[in-house]
Amino acid sequence: MTGPGPENAAEFAVWVRPHWPAMAGFARRLSSSADWEDVLQEALAASWRKRQQFDPARGSVRSWLLAIVADQAAKRWRRLRPVPEEDRSSQPSEPAHALDLERAIRSLTQRQQLAVNLYYYLGLPVAESAAVMGCTEGTVKSTLSAARGRLRELLGEDYR
Repeated sequence: MTGPGPENAAEFAVWVRPHWPAMAGFARRLSSSADWEDVLQEALAASWRKRQQFDPARGSVRSWLLAIVADQAAKRWRRLRPVPEEDRSSQPSEPAHALDLERAIRSLTQRQQLAVNLYYYLGLPVAESAAVMGCTEGTVKSTLSAARGRLRELLGEDYR
């Protein structure tokens, strides 16, 4: 490779492959059941187009790719909102409290949803969540705190 990103399709595939499960999981968390694959494909296409813009000094490949997934999900959300409730609901076999939690998370601001999904569902550390969100670690911490407060309001103390 001469630039910061892969030069050809084979290098690109090797570059993306280890991060593909996280990208897919993140797209599922941020999108409706009908749209997550489109978000993932749009993110893949965007990362291919922008691959030479990757700067390792600004973060890891995983952070960069997840930020593109988040960006594509946000773009799709703006184009298609509102998503019907039945398309965003979890599997019917999940317990009621899991459905309540999913519904409550969807009622958070878009930034809070992003922080919750990165930190709690993908298990990214605060520093990497900040890199994906394009903000400081302190902003991630305060966003998570506000999200937890809002979830407590919505769900009550029984969900602790």
